[in-house]
Amino acid sequence: MSRPLGVGVIGAGVISQTYLENLTSFPDVNVVAVGDLLPDRARAKADEHGVTAAGTPDDVLSNPDVDLVVNLTIPQVHVEVSSAAIAAGKHVWTEKPIGLDRDATRALLAQADAAGVRIGSAPDTLLGPAFQTAKRAIQNGVIGEPLFVQTSFQTQGPDLWHPDPAFLFARGAGPLLDMGPYYFSALVSLLGPIAAVTARGSRPRLERTIHTGPRAGETFPVEVPSTVQVLTSFAAGQHGTHLLSFDSALERHGVVEIHGSEGTIVLADPNRFEGRIAYVKPLGVFRDGMKTEQEWIEIPNEGVVVGRGLGVLDMARSIAADRPHIATGELGFHVLDVMLSAEESSATGRTLEIDSTVAPVPLLDEGFDPFASTL
Repeated sequence: MSRPLGVGVIGAGVISQTYLENLTSFPDVNVVAVGDLLPDRARAKADEHGVTAAGTPDDVLSNPDVDLVVNLTIPQVHVEVSSAAIAAGKHVWTEKPIGLDRDATRALLAQADAAGVRIGSAPDTLLGPAFQTAKRAIQNGVIGEPLFVQTSFQTQGPDLWHPDPAFLFARGAGPLLDMGPYYFSALVSLLGPIAAVTARGSRPRLERTIHTGPRAGETFPVEVPSTVQVLTSFAAGQHGTHLLSFDSALERHGVVEIHGSEGTIVLADPNRFEGRIAYVKPLGVFRDGMKTEQEWIEIPNEGVVVGRGLGVLDMARSIAADRPHIATGELGFHVLDVMLSAEESSATGRTLEIDSTVAPVPLLDEGFDPFASTL
């Protein structure tokens, strides 16, 4: 393509703010329309970010200047909206998860393939400097051969701060499907596909209370486990343990540790585009029965820090260059398959094999600059 890729955004909720801030700053894309079931909300977002066209989702889909639709709707309609965009001849970038069931999501990928358009799926934190730097360090051997991993996301729950949190405790969300995509996408991108999972979950409270905003004091049902613990087995032989909880008094986010034959590396929060990366080597020979302090070696982030929207930019540049993009629909589907299998394992108590797989996930080119036009 010799012009910026035309982008239309469907869904003008909270997450659209950061997407629009970033997408309107990239020279390789041009946001031309915003749509929402509440057209006035779409118009307000469009005006705020200097976007000319606004209206309903159908207005975005019928806009001839839209080449790619950014799907920021609720998880329950991700497949429906993405499918409508593909039917309109548009490429799609969708917020996570890519879908809520395997059959509909497989059909979506097949539809895109038949139509000759692309699907990309959040999270695009994989393209941020923190993850890219850590992946290069691991590939360069700073911890030797990766052996096992540990991750943790634990919080009291989004009902404390979100003004309308019920959807985060409904089917298609909970800590597993809301936060799990960040952790499992990062690990699959580093270690390859996951071959099997075992999981246990709990739902200690059947109702939660909204604590902020105009609906503070209202209660809503908890439809899915609010704490899930998962054991993963990777096809390459590693194993992982993962805690995802909306029930923890201890707030601890972004714990990702990869333990290797020659050291351990701590990654940044996979829900962030930048953060601390450090590794430690094994202790040497004990002297006089004493051991010395292990020294953490810091690895500075390399690259330009932006935020959500990088996946759309990578798709735009990949389409122009006729090369694969990084956060593909196939990666999104494999991660969904892993999470749904964890849900099923939690319900049945069985270890489940994962049928899907995914090709190795590439790195960004070194020197990737979101603000330098490639056209």
